[in-house]
Amino acid sequence: MIRVLVAEDQNLIRGALVALMSLESDITVVAETERGDTILAEIEQHRPDVAVVDIDLPGMDGIVAAQRLKDAGSPVRILVLTSVGTPGNFDRAMQAGVAGFLVKDAPSDRLCRAIRDVYAGRRVIDIELADSSSASAGPAERPRPGPLTQRERGILAALHDGMPVAALRSVFGLSSATLQAHVVAAVSKTGAPDPHEAARVAYHKGWL
Repeated sequence: MIRVLVAEDQNLIRGALVALMSLESDITVVAETERGDTILAEIEQHRPDVAVVDIDLPGMDGIVAAQRLKDAGSPVRILVLTSVGTPGNFDRAMQAGVAGFLVKDAPSDRLCRAIRDVYAGRRVIDIELADSSSASAGPAERPRPGPLTQRERGILAALHDGMPVAALRSVFGLSSATLQAHVVAAVSKTGAPDPHEAARVAYHKGWL
C-alpha cells in the first residue's frame, strides 16, 4: 500500500484529490494539510511514501518544503501538483530534487499513475513544461550555466537521481534514436566516458 500525504490549501481541490485516491486499491491517504509550514511535521508523524504538494501554500512555499526535506535526507518522494506551471517553478522544483511535477489540468488518472511511478523510484515530469523551460527564460530567469540544453539537463538529472537508462525513453516520451542523440550530446559535452559518469560530472559542475 502506498502511503500518501496531500498538501493543498483549497479545501475543494484537496477533498477531490483524496476522493480520487480513495478509489485506488493500492493508495491510501494518511495525512492532509492546507499549509506548507506543517508539511515536515506531518511527514515526520505519518511517514508517507509520497507527498503530493502544491506550490503556493500558506506559511511555506511547497518547493521550499521539498528542499528542506531533501536537505534533511527524508526518503519521502515529492510529487508537485500545481496550477502555477511556469518554467521558473519547474526549474526550482527540479533543483529541490522533487520526484515529479504535474499541472492540475492533467487527466485525473495521470495523478495516480504518477504516484505509483514516483513510489517505484521513477521521475515523472510534464514534458511540455520541461521543453519550454529554457526557451521561455527571460532576463530575470536566466538559463543555468553550462553547455547543456534543457532536455540534456533533464536526462542527466534523471540519471543522477538513479533512473535506469532503459526507462528514459518512456519517461521523456522520446524515440530511441532521439533519446540516443540527446545522451550522446550530453556525454560529449561533459567529456565523460558514459551517461552515468556524465550525470555525475554535470551535477558537480552545477549544470543540473
